[in-house]
Amino acid sequence: MSATNRLIDETSPYLQQHADNPVNWYPWGEEALEKARHENKLILLSIGYSACHWCHVMAHESFEDPATAEVMNSLYINIKVDREERPDLDKIYQTAHHLLNRRPGGWPLNVILTPGENIPFFSGTYFPNRPAHGMPPFTEVLQRVETFYREHGDQIDAQNGSLMDSLESISKSASASGQTLDAAPLDQARRQLQADYDATYGGFGGAPKFPHPTNLERLMRHWAKTVADGQSDEQALEMTRFTLQAMGAGGMYDQIGGGFCRYSVDERWMIPHFEKMLYDNGPLLALYAQAWAATGDVAFRRIAEETAAWVMREMQSPNGGYYSTLDADSEGEEGKYYVWTPADVKALLTEEEFAVVAPLFGFDREANFEGHWHAHVYSDRNTLADQLQKTESDFDAIVDSAREKLFVAREQRVRPGRDEKILTSWNGLMIKGMAVAGRQFNKPEFISSAQHAADFLRDTLYVDNRLLATFKDDKAHLMAYLDDYVFLIDGLLELLQGQWRDKDFAWVIELADAVLEHFEDKHNGGFYFTANDHEKLIQRPKPFSDEATPAGNGVAAYVLGRLGHLLGETRYLDAAERALQCAWESMKQFPSAHSGMLLGLEEYLFPPQTIVIRGDATASSEWLQRCRGSYAPRRMCFAIPAEAELPGLLAERKPRDDVVAYVCSGMSCQAPVNSLAELEKILSVA
Repeated sequence: MSATNRLIDETSPYLQQHADNPVNWYPWGEEALEKARHENKLILLSIGYSACHWCHVMAHESFEDPATAEVMNSLYINIKVDREERPDLDKIYQTAHHLLNRRPGGWPLNVILTPGENIPFFSGTYFPNRPAHGMPPFTEVLQRVETFYREHGDQIDAQNGSLMDSLESISKSASASGQTLDAAPLDQARRQLQADYDATYGGFGGAPKFPHPTNLERLMRHWAKTVADGQSDEQALEMTRFTLQAMGAGGMYDQIGGGFCRYSVDERWMIPHFEKMLYDNGPLLALYAQAWAATGDVAFRRIAEETAAWVMREMQSPNGGYYSTLDADSEGEEGKYYVWTPADVKALLTEEEFAVVAPLFGFDREANFEGHWHAHVYSDRNTLADQLQKTESDFDAIVDSAREKLFVAREQRVRPGRDEKILTSWNGLMIKGMAVAGRQFNKPEFISSAQHAADFLRDTLYVDNRLLATFKDDKAHLMAYLDDYVFLIDGLLELLQGQWRDKDFAWVIELADAVLEHFEDKHNGGFYFTANDHEKLIQRPKPFSDEATPAGNGVAAYVLGRLGHLLGETRYLDAAERALQCAWESMKQFPSAHSGMLLGLEEYLFPPQTIVIRGDATASSEWLQRCRGSYAPRRMCFAIPAEAELPGLLAERKPRDDVVAYVCSGMSCQAPVNSLAELEKILSVA
């Protein structure tokens, strides 16, 4: 392959996929921006990611086509951006797309910017290479837009001024002072989620259907709070339980190899968009583990353990960091790696195995994906076991044997592409997922996996007390964003509850201090997505609503509140409160779109219980297990070795005798607890 553009020197697999295009692509940077200014040429900014199916389609149709490339090169300075490496640019220009078109964007995102100011005045997503879907061909769009720019500069200047005013208005937020925070948005979110709930198939809304783990966590935490108040909201728990059961039984979950795909194209969770993203699987892993603790549903434990096994097997690099994505396509076809024919399956299994998995996974039904069969659970396991006159244990053993054979056979196929860049923020999400699952299931290998990832991030992506955003090909680069810091803090706080390491806690404090120093809006409260020394862009976003991942401001308020209570440090508590006050109007307008912020709000209004256990590691382990024995989302429990040197309020939590527990709820602490029986009494009413 001979490189024809500057993307060949980039670390992003997505950018490298376009390195041999005839398009004269540039990465985002001063070279391209200055060239546009100097030559007075428009900028075509094209944003996508490596696992994006329609990005691949447009690349094949247009960016690999010499005739299209000729038009692009003659009229534009062309810039390719990996939205996973540059979420700052993606957030800004997706917002601009929404303002320009009055509808949501997506990927690929193609935006045309004025030279010099880099202000977008035209945008779209996928464009065909010929007239189709009611759209003109891409080359015609490019030519018409460029002509309009030359002939109607005054109109574009006026539009740009209006757009910049709108972007500035979005970035501005209410002052953090004077807002009285209450539980109204928590209750309103519960009602909104029920209104959007699909009682037939689970989840929210219709097709395409996304997992929305932050909303499901909100419902489960709402249920836990009502239980504590003596007014159990069983419907809130049932919406979560049924949705998790439906997703886990669907084709969106990989029934053969574990792990979840991005979303379901249908309302029944049957056929997914086959890409697998780390940022979905981290929160879903934590959620299924927590749901098992809340319900005891063995299927939730199985799904969580299979997902964790997939992560360690296929998504963890030898150096510890977690890779980003698996592509939807293999051999140029979406889903080809995952689908079967009944004949394929029958040839691999014994007669008894096929008799069990055919009705279980639908291999005895009509094809459900383009003439092939994608495994989807059609029958409850216990019901099917009774019908086949099998004991539950025998049935499960047969299914496990058949799945293993299918998995081994599938491993011989051409695998989907894997994006092996390591993103700090997404690693934080998976560290949390592995830590929660490791604690709940007493799986030290999950804890070890998360520690391995944390060590890699500290050793490779933490330089001069600042995080970097991405690593690949022995190169760590790009200034980290708010999500990188707060997702990692969240993951580390969960990991410390699995196994205390002094270096992890010291790092949490350093990261939290960096968030306050470089990201906080000192005047209005809340946190910007980019640091105060970041590259100057046309907007500095301050996101409050959730996207595919929870809003960074919500996670910031949550983790700073937790850390503040743990250390008795008012700087963190005050910053968390200011963020919630800043987001208050936004939360009140549409609470269910702010489940991440509501997490911080809940723990501000109803502060977490912190339990610090000091003493001999062996003796402490039983106390620790008792703390984990039920679903208690507002409880933090740390078993800290007797020899540890601790900062802040923790320094007062000194070892006594064999084991001692220090229990606090918010800023109210009980006398030291010296017996396990006494601790169990406290846990029973918490």
